[in-house]
Amino acid sequence: MFEYKTQPPSPPDVLAMIKNGDLHDPLAKIELTGRTIIKGGLVVDPANEIEEVKDIAFVGKFIQEVADDIKPEKGDKVINAEGLWVVPGLVDIHVHLHGLYEVTTRPSDCAAADGVTVGLSPDTANSTIGPALIGAEMDRGLPVSIGQYVGIHNLVVMDLSLDEVIALYKGDLPEEVAVQKAVRVPIVARTAGLVVGVKDNHNYWICSDETYDKCFEFAQQVGLIFMSHTQDPDHLRRMVDLSKGRDVYLGHSSAAGCGTFGDPAGDMKAVVEACKLPNVTAEFLSVHLRAGLGNREGISVTKESQQVLFDALQDGTVDIIASDGQNDATMKGFGDTREHVPCLVELVENGILPLSKAIATLTANPVKYAAKVTREDWWTKELGHLGVGARANVTIIDKYDKLATYTICNGQITGFENRVVRRGYGAGGLVTKYGIVDCPGVGDLVMFGYVTE
Repeated sequence: MFEYKTQPPSPPDVLAMIKNGDLHDPLAKIELTGRTIIKGGLVVDPANEIEEVKDIAFVGKFIQEVADDIKPEKGDKVINAEGLWVVPGLVDIHVHLHGLYEVTTRPSDCAAADGVTVGLSPDTANSTIGPALIGAEMDRGLPVSIGQYVGIHNLVVMDLSLDEVIALYKGDLPEEVAVQKAVRVPIVARTAGLVVGVKDNHNYWICSDETYDKCFEFAQQVGLIFMSHTQDPDHLRRMVDLSKGRDVYLGHSSAAGCGTFGDPAGDMKAVVEACKLPNVTAEFLSVHLRAGLGNREGISVTKESQQVLFDALQDGTVDIIASDGQNDATMKGFGDTREHVPCLVELVENGILPLSKAIATLTANPVKYAAKVTREDWWTKELGHLGVGARANVTIIDKYDKLATYTICNGQITGFENRVVRRGYGAGGLVTKYGIVDCPGVGDLVMFGYVTE
């Protein structure tokens, strides 16, 4: 068995000290290259069909080189990844981060510590104002890139026709119309379109068939993910029928296996059967795939329904894992990002999935789905893989302690040994269907402006 050891550099190379009566600054005479090299790890990159020991080098936010042996040069930063898995930064397509009712900034910190680099969040009220609020938080510094879903109720309470709602979220609705018929605050009107999807939450509200049809059409025409609340199989069947062949994503579908609305295994089989339709895609929560079957603060599944989950993963009917976290929050989800890395390791150890297929469930697969639905290929170019030109989003995993040893978001270390690294605050950006915005500008409005001409 490989014994992982870290050999620290000699003290004069890295430590400030008093030497011969003077201050010794180890970096004062070194011209830093800005390059970081991850050396000697097992690179698992499903999108590029790589599963072998390689080195990865990145400069700034993007990967520059992947090779068998990259020679470090003076001024390079080197991360020793021997004995570790080096995988694309985890992409959680359904994780609650910084909702309207949030009273702590811990959720995104926890996500970063747990290996997540990109999280798509249905904020608690799924509000039209959401992108403006999370944009302000992003400007002040978050360690994870975050995208948001808008709640379907927001689309029907505004005094807008379907065509006008579509125009608002495409950025084509004149602002004078938006502030008179949609939202009073111009900042909200301008940022409304910075969303990645629309979320149905039938445990919060009940909508008519006409409303759902309108929202499905809105999502398809704008090119957004339509995520449905999936626990009640009757609601699931209703959503599939009303989708009329339009894309529908079944959020936290593994929760159907808890038995709240009927037989746990039977309800779970109904979900899996629906996923065989070409327009239906589902996620399983990592917490439901572990031996504990769930958590006491969320929802637990049964052993029988869990076997249905395993079978669906093995035959490829479902190939996306998410969290619906966080538990360290006001609004609890069904799971937590802390389950992701242990879940991936255990899926491999227990023979449920081979390594590359397990890693793909939280990297290449959710990104591929987002690209398909939004009709934007930047997702697969920048996220979910470790090829040259991809964002330097990397999760480095120790399979023995089942933790994220390093989390790297946009080229900055944001997590180390399952703890957030405060130096990484500010690494994240706002995820939109068109790309990642590093500085949305909302939080900067009152502090400073830029000279543009």
